[in-house]
Amino acid sequence: MTGVENRPDARSVHRYEAPDYLSRYRSRRGGGKASPEGSSQPDRAGAAAAPSPPEALPEGSRNTDQGGTPLYLRRFRERGSAPVETTTVTYEGREFTPALAEASRGKEIAAPIERRASERIVCEISIIRHGITQGYSTDAGLTPMGGWQAHRRGHELARRFDHGDRVRLVCADTNRARQTADQLYRGVTDGLAMWGIEAEITLPEPIPELRNFGVWTPDGLRDVTSAFRQYQATNETLERLAVGDRPRWLVEIDRFYRTQLGGADPIQEWLTIPMMYFEPPAMCVRRFWRGFHRLITSSTQADGTLTHRRILAATHSGPMRAFATWAHGYDPGEPLNTEEIRVKVREGAQSAFVSYRNRVTEVNVPPPDEFPQWEDTGEA
Repeated sequence: MTGVENRPDARSVHRYEAPDYLSRYRSRRGGGKASPEGSSQPDRAGAAAAPSPPEALPEGSRNTDQGGTPLYLRRFRERGSAPVETTTVTYEGREFTPALAEASRGKEIAAPIERRASERIVCEISIIRHGITQGYSTDAGLTPMGGWQAHRRGHELARRFDHGDRVRLVCADTNRARQTADQLYRGVTDGLAMWGIEAEITLPEPIPELRNFGVWTPDGLRDVTSAFRQYQATNETLERLAVGDRPRWLVEIDRFYRTQLGGADPIQEWLTIPMMYFEPPAMCVRRFWRGFHRLITSSTQADGTLTHRRILAATHSGPMRAFATWAHGYDPGEPLNTEEIRVKVREGAQSAFVSYRNRVTEVNVPPPDEFPQWEDTGEA
């Protein structure tokens, strides 16, 4: 006789106790109590007690109602039919609903309450990078993901607005920046309606000060992505004809372009290495401030108050990175798509607080009428 012959047939082995999870399930369905061992008491036949039919179950013990509605859906409908909570939370003279207070809670470093009055913030500017784009070799627009990013960013920005705020929305004159501004507008509008905030936002307006950094070409100053197209066409002609040396602007943009193709950071090269045919980073920062001064001046009323205390600016990563480097004194890295630099301009527009990636720096704002002339006039 082998050991296999001595083993009982598996079909003849009967496990009289039910598994613990099945015991608890049958206890809930039957309204009874589980045994101390965690299983239902076996009946005379050795099997656990069968569950009661659905019509015999007590109210609340079944997972579905008479119409077969799942329990989670019934509870969701009960919450939706409950009366809307009308209580508000008051803080620093402002009122919030509990839902808005919970959703807007963040980890942003803020000044103490006793100091905020002395800061005298008159205008808050949000510089936002465009969403994910279809490409950089042409003036391409956003991908569906990029549009969703911009819409969500606008929805989040709406939480900061107060009742009666008037927001001005501006952007660079490129497809990706304009489409980002359009989605920001839709997101802010949806957010204001959701949180019940009565504020106004203007339609997107392209302004020249927010353009990307430029490259000098024989046709004049062009956007860096637009210069790529001219570079590729001119370079292909020179390589095909093999006549003469390449112009110097082509050599410099070729170095910039190959840095990007090699997986390195061309913006870091632009920020740290002097380039003769590229617009300097300091000029981009000056240009941004010139645009912000113009917007603030156009919104200033006779009594000195601003009609638009908030500005949303959709632009490009290169000038944003130059702006943050100027403010903080170091390169904080490439901004993510729809990432934001917050600028809080103080009264008089002579100083401001620039916050980016959990660092806040107070800076002196360059005057709008002060723009150095670097060209040599030949005068002693």
